[in-house]
Amino acid sequence: MENEKEPHPSQRKDHRTDAFATKFAQKTASWQQKAARYGANKEKPQPPGGVDDTPIPDAPPGYTVKIVFHRAESLPMADINSFSSDPYILAQLNVDLPPRHKQDPHMRFRTPTIRRSTDPVWNCEWIIANVPSSGFKLKARIYDEDPADHDDRLGNVHVHVNSIHDNWTGIKEQPYKIKKRMGSKRAYMIRGCAAMLSSGLEMSGRLIVSVQLLGRTDVGSNGGRVWTVGPCAWSRHLSPMIGRLAGTKEAGQGKNGAKSEQYNFQANQFQLAGPVPPPLYHRYVEFKPFIAGMFTARSLRGYILNRALHHQHYRVYNYDRTTLYGSFPSPSKEMSLQFLNLVNYDRGGRIFTYVLTLDGLFRFTETGKEFGIDLLSKHTMHADVNIYVAFSGEFFVRRLKTPHSEPSNSSQESHPPAAETDESPPSSDPPSDPANYALYIDNDSGTYRPSAKLLPLLKEFMQKNFPGLRIVTLDCCADEEKLGRMKGEQRERKKAEGKGTVFIQDGRSSLSSSDEEELDERIREFGQDGADGGGVRKEKTKVKVKREIKDSKVVGWMHGDTDRAREDNMKAVDGRSVGADGEIGHSSGEQRQDGL
Repeated sequence: MENEKEPHPSQRKDHRTDAFATKFAQKTASWQQKAARYGANKEKPQPPGGVDDTPIPDAPPGYTVKIVFHRAESLPMADINSFSSDPYILAQLNVDLPPRHKQDPHMRFRTPTIRRSTDPVWNCEWIIANVPSSGFKLKARIYDEDPADHDDRLGNVHVHVNSIHDNWTGIKEQPYKIKKRMGSKRAYMIRGCAAMLSSGLEMSGRLIVSVQLLGRTDVGSNGGRVWTVGPCAWSRHLSPMIGRLAGTKEAGQGKNGAKSEQYNFQANQFQLAGPVPPPLYHRYVEFKPFIAGMFTARSLRGYILNRALHHQHYRVYNYDRTTLYGSFPSPSKEMSLQFLNLVNYDRGGRIFTYVLTLDGLFRFTETGKEFGIDLLSKHTMHADVNIYVAFSGEFFVRRLKTPHSEPSNSSQESHPPAAETDESPPSSDPPSDPANYALYIDNDSGTYRPSAKLLPLLKEFMQKNFPGLRIVTLDCCADEEKLGRMKGEQRERKKAEGKGTVFIQDGRSSLSSSDEEELDERIREFGQDGADGGGVRKEKTKVKVKREIKDSKVVGWMHGDTDRAREDNMKAVDGRSVGADGEIGHSSGEQRQDGL
């Protein structure tokens, strides 16, 4: 027995455990392969956030076209009280070019609102570059503006252009029938009742549109995306209710020439001339598990957050009768001055949160340490919960000590915002030359975390759109100490400016008895603070300052009317009166159409 040799493996009989061992080995190898594939795929589909270097898909250069929304006829009546509507157009352009990611936002354009008209005239232009030769599909939705409720849709118009070539003649004031299928049933019911009483009214409305070919777009070798060339439209949105909730106030003129402020929250939009540099392409950062669901609205929690942020964006950038519009044909000195006007030049120590969209729409509001302002200044809200944006961060404006001089580096010295007190002489109006100011802009955004390496591209883009304005970029990490010191000076300036001011309620809102008691209490507090000379004295709670008339230049710049702006600047709003709410009225019987 001891001398017996072990049989050769090929001569061994199969054991029942051998099959199990073979299957286990095969299964292990399969698991390893799946784990390798999972690990490789985990790095490919989408970046975790921040800068995305996905290239623009290759395509031949396209054409530059100008779309003109002339007017509409026989619109339905959405307002039963006035038997009229407050119509505007929200247009969307679709082309066959593949996007970098399917989540990229669409190209959109909004016209001003025409008040109380069923036959509105807009004559608004929209110039788009790099439209492919395969044509485009334009969808124009017509709405009735209703700030107190949701905007009623009055109908849709579709313009299909199947091909564009060098000899394409375009479209010349073509009437398109407005489709009523998606329109407000109530508006068309009112229109139908009015048509039964008057034989001259029609039930079917029309939108008159023109499309003009401006030539080929010079973009080099790659024409893989479209962008807005112009006009550079801007809008200023005011909300007294949000202003009271957030505790933000707007400078105004009170009684007896006293400096005053009214509760208002100001949101601003500025369409910049494209194209946005292709590397400026950032995705939201998934720094918490629920963030992805909030942007994609896939889970129940994400859907609720997504809808809430959309609604917040809609309320902050709400259009109503107080909204001011304007536009410029192209970047100019007047355009830089209008931007400075929107940010109140270098006064008040203001710091702004901004988002730059992929199509060059620049949105910004004031930000701060206060809960209300910080809540309304999140980049997610400004981006309207878009997954991709070009850039985001914060900025503020300073007055330069040595204007008209080229800085040796990006840290050229600027005036810290000096505080005013009630003993100081009246302040002079800020200089009207953009060369006197510097725009300090950074990448301080936790939502998208823009790359500091792309700040030079952002600087170049902003300099192109705001001629004459000094642009200084700062990295929120590398320049953290300097940025913190400068923002601290801004906050100290804002804190000091708030001491010599009497606050008044906006005249557009009702003032309750509790609000009056609150304002009286504030005045008494100011009087007590004035006992030591640091605030407003109890016997004299108002401070005389020079009346500010910069806001009066806004109307002169509307729709790029630079000639009118120069006349208004020279006449110093001669023959006009500025109301408490900032709107400008004419004393000679001339009336301004709301929204234009």
